[in-house]
Amino acid sequence: MFTPARIRGLGLAALIFVVDRAVKALMVGPLALRERGLIDLLPMFDLRYAENYGVSFGMFTATSLEMRYGLIVVTALIALGVGIWMLRETARGDIAGLALVLGGAVGNIYDRLAYGYVIDYADLHIGEWRPFQIFNLADVAITFGVLILLARSFKSGKKPDESGSANGDDAATENA
Repeated sequence: MFTPARIRGLGLAALIFVVDRAVKALMVGPLALRERGLIDLLPMFDLRYAENYGVSFGMFTATSLEMRYGLIVVTALIALGVGIWMLRETARGDIAGLALVLGGAVGNIYDRLAYGYVIDYADLHIGEWRPFQIFNLADVAITFGVLILLARSFKSGKKPDESGSANGDDAATENA
């Protein structure tokens, strides 16, 4: 069950969680982003404090204590499912994608438990146009993890090559 690839995956998830916690602590601590509200950095990127009471794009906003705990339970169950999937997965690429999702999810769940909301701070924009809501490192990890899983699933749908391998990353590479 705990192959080297899976142990590395758990380590990556833990690293994402720790770095996410450290960056958020920096934002609300020494940088005092909560009090300042905004720190102009680059023409297209600012640090802007936001409290996200929902999930992606502010959907499913928790407006009561019951909804908050419901959101925590649902996201924790999803994270548990991702963790179980990662511990059963054999392809290293999929393990890496799942680890990014798991680490980011746990980081945001921690915020929701500790504060009642997720701390967001990264504001990518072009002038007044914002292609994304304000986000955080955990959101980036989740997004890249999902993109890795999607790309790998599209790749695995290709016809097998001459050696008979459909995706080039089978169980034989698990222990590498």
